[in-house]
Amino acid sequence: MSDNYNDSNIITLEWYEHIRLRPGMYIGKLGDGSSHDDGIYVLLKEVIDNSIDEFMQGHGRSIDVNIKDNVVSVRDYGRGIPLNKMVDCVSKINTGGKFNSEAFTNSIGQNGVGVKAVNALSTHFKVQSFRDGQTKSAEFSCGELISETPIELSDQRSGTFTSFTIDDSIFVNYRWVSQYIVKMMWNYAYLNKGLIINFNGQKFLSKNGLYDLLCNNVNQEEMLYEPIHLQDEKFEFVLTHTTRHYGEEYYSFVNSQNTTQGGTHQNAFREALVKTFRTYFGKEFDPADIRNAVAAAISIKVQEPVFESQTKIRLGSTMMQPDGQTIRNYVNDVVGRLLDNYLHMHTDVGEIIKKKILESEAERKAIANIKKGNKEIQKKVSLNNSKLRDCKYHYNTDRNDKGLNSTIFITEGLSASGSITQSRDSQTQAVFSMRGKTLNVMKSSEVYKNEELSLLNAALNIEDGLEGLRYNNIVIATDADVDGMHIRLLLLTYFLNYFPDVVRNGHVYILQTPLFRVRNKNKTFYCYSDQEKQDAIKQVGAKPEITRFKGLGEISPKEFVNFIGKTMRLEPVVLEPNTNINKLLEYYMGGNNKERQQFIIDNLREEIDEVNPEEWN
Repeated sequence: MSDNYNDSNIITLEWYEHIRLRPGMYIGKLGDGSSHDDGIYVLLKEVIDNSIDEFMQGHGRSIDVNIKDNVVSVRDYGRGIPLNKMVDCVSKINTGGKFNSEAFTNSIGQNGVGVKAVNALSTHFKVQSFRDGQTKSAEFSCGELISETPIELSDQRSGTFTSFTIDDSIFVNYRWVSQYIVKMMWNYAYLNKGLIINFNGQKFLSKNGLYDLLCNNVNQEEMLYEPIHLQDEKFEFVLTHTTRHYGEEYYSFVNSQNTTQGGTHQNAFREALVKTFRTYFGKEFDPADIRNAVAAAISIKVQEPVFESQTKIRLGSTMMQPDGQTIRNYVNDVVGRLLDNYLHMHTDVGEIIKKKILESEAERKAIANIKKGNKEIQKKVSLNNSKLRDCKYHYNTDRNDKGLNSTIFITEGLSASGSITQSRDSQTQAVFSMRGKTLNVMKSSEVYKNEELSLLNAALNIEDGLEGLRYNNIVIATDADVDGMHIRLLLLTYFLNYFPDVVRNGHVYILQTPLFRVRNKNKTFYCYSDQEKQDAIKQVGAKPEITRFKGLGEISPKEFVNFIGKTMRLEPVVLEPNTNINKLLEYYMGGNNKERQQFIIDNLREEIDEVNPEEWN
């Protein structure tokens, strides 16, 4: 360590320089857009949240959002930013109207940072405010003011227009995944009944709020009863039980902010369900049995909420404002009072719920007996996870950008895991090594009879729900061949059958690794498709050296570091809303059913028909 520590070592950064130097402090992880919680979606939300806050205050019924050629624009029809303070509002930290609860109650933005981060992390950022027949605009690049117009007359409707182009030197090779944006727009619509959002020509409007959310995200064939929709002045919830065997599914919100990691309000709701059902049925059922296969959407309004990070994905507030009541007591009171009343008025629903609780209890006890019968496996699970090369930071314990970046690679074979282990960032990247093809775990007990999958369960720590999940990103890393594809399907069957919430909440990915390496003495290109290979050959010129990678184990650790770092390519496993998981798994991975047989026969016949008979010889 150098002893030359003096006044010259002290540096004062401009606000935008600090955001650009430490973006993780402001937007969580960076990413390339393949993950739903990557920074580019946080930036989009920060801008839209301001428009939502206007709607929540009763100003402006529609918001226009467009993304074309990576240029994002958002136009609302609220009050517009006060013109004389407009530049300050987008370029001075801790400046904004959200600190004044008289101007904004129950708003999303609280820290005066959000849109400034968008400004600092964009190569081009423009804001224009229309207010009471006047307008003013300003343009920035990477947070620095480029131009500013004087206040002028305008015939445009009041509101704010913001456009930005994200800096691709910070968000390398980023892309917008439309499914993530569509889900975000729907969530805004569900939480703000009457709001119209227009995104790239598609209209988003909800008439029934949270009820629509649950019905459009949970397959209605899986619902055991019509969703229960109840609400108080500041708390609303929709609840049903499903035919699924495992997991709890929650869509939780605070002031329209999707708190994907839950927080105090969600914990209170889960506790309230247990108390209410125990009281109603007069029996001390196990909490896991009561909440098993629950699907629910909850929304709470809290004045001046405190989130555990700038990305606002977990509520940390313990108190309701301004009455001083705790969130826990408030939610318990509302749920206990309204749900108990509903159950007494709809005794048939109560009987369905009781039957489901008893089924869950029987399944849990059966699984416990299976675990006892496999003492040797459970001993290995508890003592030493020989398959895991762990990392330092974890999703369930480190509430920072390190935790958000925590990743586990599930690899195929020792050679592949060896290359990844040597190349990985041991701070945030773990490796779990499979022997090869795992079991097809369509039966509910098989996973607990298998040592390898039991060790994987322990590594992920998801037996008791998503709150214990140790890695934000679960990456399946297999060879790009038929066997590798089969292993992917077997692992996806494992997740969808036992822990569907992990997939549903966007934690599972497929690692894309290069198929070819094209190089000469001066240049090296890694290609993920035939088209990329052809483009690389043109750039390399005459006599290129072309290598076809047959498996991950063939890629040296020195090379592998290029594929699991900043330029890592991940393909998200996206579960479409309303997917019937049971039917999906039964068709593709179940018994040898006639429907699947016929599909294979029909498609094989089509392939044969396309071949010229003269070529057979």
